[in-house]
Amino acid sequence: MKKILIINTGGTFSSVESDSGLAPGISGEQIIDAIHPGKQICQLEMEDYCSLDSANITPEDWVEISRRISRAVNVYDGVVVIHGTDVMAYTAAMLSFLLLHVPLPVVLTGSQLPLFAPLTDAVDNCQCAIQMALSGKNGVYVVFNKKIMLGCRTSKVRTVSFDAFESINYPQVGGFNAFGMQLNEDALPKQTGEFAFDPAYSDRIAVLKVFPGLNPDIFSYLYEKGYEGVFIEGFGLGGVPFMKNNLLKEIRKASEKGMAILVGSQCRYEGSNLNIYETGQRVKACGGIPVYDMTQEAVVAKLMWCLGRTKDRNEIQRYFYTNLTNEVTLEMRECKILVSENGIL
Repeated sequence: MKKILIINTGGTFSSVESDSGLAPGISGEQIIDAIHPGKQICQLEMEDYCSLDSANITPEDWVEISRRISRAVNVYDGVVVIHGTDVMAYTAAMLSFLLLHVPLPVVLTGSQLPLFAPLTDAVDNCQCAIQMALSGKNGVYVVFNKKIMLGCRTSKVRTVSFDAFESINYPQVGGFNAFGMQLNEDALPKQTGEFAFDPAYSDRIAVLKVFPGLNPDIFSYLYEKGYEGVFIEGFGLGGVPFMKNNLLKEIRKASEKGMAILVGSQCRYEGSNLNIYETGQRVKACGGIPVYDMTQEAVVAKLMWCLGRTKDRNEIQRYFYTNLTNEVTLEMRECKILVSENGIL
């Protein structure tokens, strides 16, 4: 019988009513008893790591969760991580890099209602996650509302709906229906290297959402404060203003000093392309590194992970020009829009 490790970190799944609202408080033993059908198909073992609202999860927690998973690879057939929904996509993205080439399925799940609430989605989500953990498909995944999504392509897109997560700019890995678990083999990550757990990362990064009137001084401020990388969420395809509010001068300065400047789109779908408009080409010429169709969560995680390995801006650019675990569609690099008299071709 296969063995699955369940790591409990808290979240809504494990919450109970308190004087201050919902707060994690259900133990791993109670969870095992509630999802008992899983006992009939495999051996389940529970490990209580923490009991936190995921808003309180930190990068140090990502490292410790990854370390526990790395110790499990030769003991278990798969790992399920019970996690709060608010930060689950960030955790899934970071685990995708910290556990690069992990030799078993690592599946994150949670719920929109607590385990013991009426009409809860917790039991169903957990049982589906266990099924994916038994699949033998190596990689990091999120299972939610009968969807199976690649961890580094997942985002939370709704606050209260049971259908809270989507796979962004990438097909779902699979799902569950009346015929059981259905997998899209083409969407599964390909193993291209050996697994070796390396916990290095840097959290000296910032995310800037460009808005009309953003003060360019922010870049020199971040550099002086010791930040090593910035992700700029530009307009549309990744455009950054260069006239009245000229951000490019400060971006060039920061980049020349060695700060990694990543540039993407504020739009969730279809990705960025800095080759199309002048506002994109200029920021690229000033040192902006394109992130194409990566999710914001994946950019944050990959940048932290890269800075744990190198501080060299050119090396970081090389990492972002490399698809490590299906986190990015690099074919977008060569994509150009052709315009004729009749419109876009």
